[in-house]
Amino acid sequence: MASRLTVFFLLLSIVFGCQEDGTVMQQTEASEKDSAPVELDLDRIQERDTLVAIVNNSSTGYFIYRGQPMGYEYELLTRLAEALDLTLEIQLTSSIDEAIQMLNSGRGDIIAYNIAVTTQFKERLAFTEHHNEVKQVLVQRKPVNWRQQKRHQIEDYLIRNPLALDGKEVWVPANSSYTARLKNLSEEIGGEIRIVEKELDSETLIRMVADGEIEFTVAKEDLALVNATYYPIIDVNTPISFPQKIAWAARTNAPELLEAVNGWIKGMKQEADYYVIYNKYYKSPKATLRRVRSDYSSLTGSTISPYDEAIKQAADSLNWDWRLLAAQAYQESRFDATAKSWAGAVGLMQLMPATGEMYGVTNMLSPQQSLQAAVAYMKWLDKIWEKYVPNNKERIKFVLASYNAGQGHVLDARRLARKNGEDPESWSSVSKYLLLKSKSEYYNDPVVKSGYVRGAEPVNYVREILTRYERYKQLVGEDSAMATIKT
Repeated sequence: MASRLTVFFLLLSIVFGCQEDGTVMQQTEASEKDSAPVELDLDRIQERDTLVAIVNNSSTGYFIYRGQPMGYEYELLTRLAEALDLTLEIQLTSSIDEAIQMLNSGRGDIIAYNIAVTTQFKERLAFTEHHNEVKQVLVQRKPVNWRQQKRHQIEDYLIRNPLALDGKEVWVPANSSYTARLKNLSEEIGGEIRIVEKELDSETLIRMVADGEIEFTVAKEDLALVNATYYPIIDVNTPISFPQKIAWAARTNAPELLEAVNGWIKGMKQEADYYVIYNKYYKSPKATLRRVRSDYSSLTGSTISPYDEAIKQAADSLNWDWRLLAAQAYQESRFDATAKSWAGAVGLMQLMPATGEMYGVTNMLSPQQSLQAAVAYMKWLDKIWEKYVPNNKERIKFVLASYNAGQGHVLDARRLARKNGEDPESWSSVSKYLLLKSKSEYYNDPVVKSGYVRGAEPVNYVREILTRYERYKQLVGEDSAMATIKT
């Protein structure tokens, strides 16, 4: 009992300072490097139609799993962008100092990896309504034979009283909040905790504890608990701080954006969806374990799907970045080589049987044959569009739209754009008239040869593939010598 009281009063005396994992804590020094924030509030963000969010690549922030972008922060951001009627753009960094510089320079609008709300950081950032409350915990390794030991034996082995850290070596991300926390703790216990700072993120350090490479690190409790689901040998039950509010942050001179985000957060907290998303990443250990251990997760490698090698070979022959072709394959079939649509399209690239036969497909369910035929078809489409759209980056959009809706409808939209004085080589202009081709005054226009089309389908098709491609580029290596087409 006396030991527990000692820990309690010790914790009461610890100075606050918790930050996001691996973020810069030397705040006086960092604030001197902060540039004055640009004048960029919600009105200008709406003018450009894009919300730029700064996130980190982690098991809860943002990653790719089986071809689909995922993450707690990412899923919330997609809903925020939708609520604000904006397109979401993601920028990656794991450093709060770099994130603040990006924010103040206008390269981002909101920092969306969880930051602890502290007095010092309030001078540099405008915090949103907090998402949750989290404390820092010690991450340590259980005995090697812990499964054969009794509970009290394991407890005797582990550190439960922070006083026992005196003389111990604790590894933390360089210049992180954990450094300040441990320094404060050293003063409180009247000893010395040997702090080793490394240019590594918290999840890497947690893995090193699990592998026995180091004895201790410190992490936020929610992140530590997630990691404990796939490293059962680690213990994360010793707190070294009080809970603190965890929030996103905007520029200090963007009150309209802050108000809009706060209104959205308050509304979301009244919805079940908000808690479903949190539970999905923080309270579902089996699902977390499956994602992290998957061969098709950007958290563990650079594989997107079971068909990456075939996609790379096909992309090389098309002279495309393989990740772009992978993004299209996901759009077509969600990487299901046996998929069949209501319209009769079959296979990985959802070819119609007549198209497959034209390009020599003997097995519509063969991923390799599906890719080969799709690439051959797109080469043919590319030759058609080469004489109309010389710019490679623009032409790829015309090829994708033609793959989805047929080149005749896209050629119609091009003719409508030219007739109405707009640039027929610009996808922005042509897609506008592709959308309008669902209206009688446009599909009955004399320049139109292919009639009515639901233009929203090919327009959305192109947009979603290119958005997914950008996500793949951020998190998955290029690894293709012939990858030349970029968007």
